[in-house]
Amino acid sequence: MATSAQVTEFLNKMIPIAKAQAKKHDGKLFPSVCIAQACCESAYGTSPKMIRANALYGIKVGKNKVHFGKAWKDKAYSTATKECYDGKTYQNITDLFRAYDSVEDATEDYMDMLCSCSRYAKALNCDSPRASIYGIKNGGYATAPNYVTTIMNIIRKYNLTQYDPGEAQGHNPYDAPTITLRKGAKGAAVRWLQWELNNDMGLSLVVDGIFGANTEKIVIQYQKEHGLVQDGVVGKKTIEALQK
Repeated sequence: MATSAQVTEFLNKMIPIAKAQAKKHDGKLFPSVCIAQACCESAYGTSPKMIRANALYGIKVGKNKVHFGKAWKDKAYSTATKECYDGKTYQNITDLFRAYDSVEDATEDYMDMLCSCSRYAKALNCDSPRASIYGIKNGGYATAPNYVTTIMNIIRKYNLTQYDPGEAQGHNPYDAPTITLRKGAKGAAVRWLQWELNNDMGLSLVVDGIFGANTEKIVIQYQKEHGLVQDGVVGKKTIEALQK
């Protein structure tokens, strides 16, 4: 299981990549879905296939070795996996999966595949991440019966919809804190802080509700830019500045 630090590191790596690829593919797919699937399929970047092959999305080579774009260079690896073809029972199989030179290539190939295969047409240009995930699953991407729920839980846990077009400029879904926040704090109040910092400074700070070293660093930067005491502690004055 990935540690909190590994999760944060992986999200910070994936967020700008997913946003850039979504833009490159004309906004047909939500960055939140892309990020969450990468988290799920690669165990937040800690799975052996991720480490050895940059295989974030568990995409199989396929019988015809189709190239959806130019990101996949015909590299592959064989590994055991489980599939649930009848919606109830999992079977152990061994198959060939695509390997990539980089995380960026893996994400581009994932986007190319979803945007070019007709079976994923219902995953594109959707009104919500959930609808897109249904389109991806029903297109044959995953056989796990609870796949949609799994991906949506990741999206909610890390508030990934904030990285979808238009979301970052919307309304903060969390309540402003009524207490002083500092390194070590956790919870919805910290999520409010992280959301506001992203919105104000145009950042991609992970909204995970954990006031860690990275959040503290960004708070100090914000305080410096706004003429506040640069102590990394979010008290009344810093909260009021963020609310303006």
